[in-house]
Amino acid sequence: MKSFSIASIVLLLSTAACLAQEMPEMPKPQKEHAWLEQFAGGWDTETEIKAPDQPVMNVKGEDSSRMVGGFWLVTENKGKMMDTPFTGIMTLGYDPKSKKYVGTWVDSMSDTLWNYNGTAEGNKLTLDAKGPCPMRPGEIVNFKETLEIKDDGKKVFTSSIQEKDGSWTKMITATSTRKKK
Repeated sequence: MKSFSIASIVLLLSTAACLAQEMPEMPKPQKEHAWLEQFAGGWDTETEIKAPDQPVMNVKGEDSSRMVGGFWLVTENKGKMMDTPFTGIMTLGYDPKSKKYVGTWVDSMSDTLWNYNGTAEGNKLTLDAKGPCPMRPGEIVNFKETLEIKDDGKKVFTSSIQEKDGSWTKMITATSTRKKK
């Protein structure tokens, strides 16, 4: 005769109880999630990077964005920066609990995981983040980034850094044109 431990009997009973209950209804994407779909697709991108006291850097690349489960926009950016291949990945979604858009950014030239939260108005998403200052190594500063669909169908991304006096300096402007299918 086989013997069972008390722990295995408790596990068996709790598993049976869980299976007997109805599964809660899965969440459904909300209108805020659907709003992100306008950014999905393939894009050709021209980026201008301006750092104080540095020459302007122009970078060409592309990005590919898709929705995951109707909840998340996942974008992969590719290009060359300073003759080095570059890849960046952004996730964007909506958190119904905080009523904020949330997201992350990682790239092949940094060891920083950026965390975003923000709001949308019209065709423009404004995201706030904290991260390392590219001009003042070791210093963490505020960033404000926007993602917008313009009337001409182009997508524009900007990244601005907050200066010590509270003002904002725009450092990156990426203008993207939707690829033809």
